[in-house]
Amino acid sequence: MILYLHGFRSAPASIKARALKARMVERGLAERFWCAQLPVSPRAAIALAETEIARIRAAGLEPTVVGSSLGGYYATWLAERHDLRAVLINPAVVAPLSLEAYVGVQDNLYTGERFEFTRGHIDELRAIEVPTITRPERFWLLVETGDEVLDYRHAVQKYAGARQTVLEGGDHGFSRWNDYLDEVIAYAGLGDPHP
Repeated sequence: MILYLHGFRSAPASIKARALKARMVERGLAERFWCAQLPVSPRAAIALAETEIARIRAAGLEPTVVGSSLGGYYATWLAERHDLRAVLINPAVVAPLSLEAYVGVQDNLYTGERFEFTRGHIDELRAIEVPTITRPERFWLLVETGDEVLDYRHAVQKYAGARQTVLEGGDHGFSRWNDYLDEVIAYAGLGDPHP
């Protein structure tokens, strides 16, 4: 089962979420994909994901979290807390710092919805920071060096010892995402990486 966690100002309609969902539908795995609109509040976003993790495990399945940008920050905390595997795509490593500039009214890039991001939300991000990962083998880091929003080197350093795919060029959206869909599905234990 894959739990996809989108980034800040993003949505289930994001390019990466839709691409992964479409690939899973194509492979007959539609019921093994979950992606919901995450609340603005990090505490509420984590609570929503944890409810889904509990539901998945109650059904006898094992979740893998896939997180992009801020979703990667969330995925790291969830993987550490619940002993999960995680795929991190251009993850926000220092979210409380990198999101300081966004305090105020923001627009969701996909839904157009306006929301307020507050200092309280920054405090909630600090509360779930993972200073050091404990089991690097549970993580797979995917970064592109051309990320215009986050410095990929922070992620490479933070996830030292983890499986790392570092690609030259690209952007924060991870331009080569479609090349990795089958491998991500396989990493989650849902089939062959070369169907």
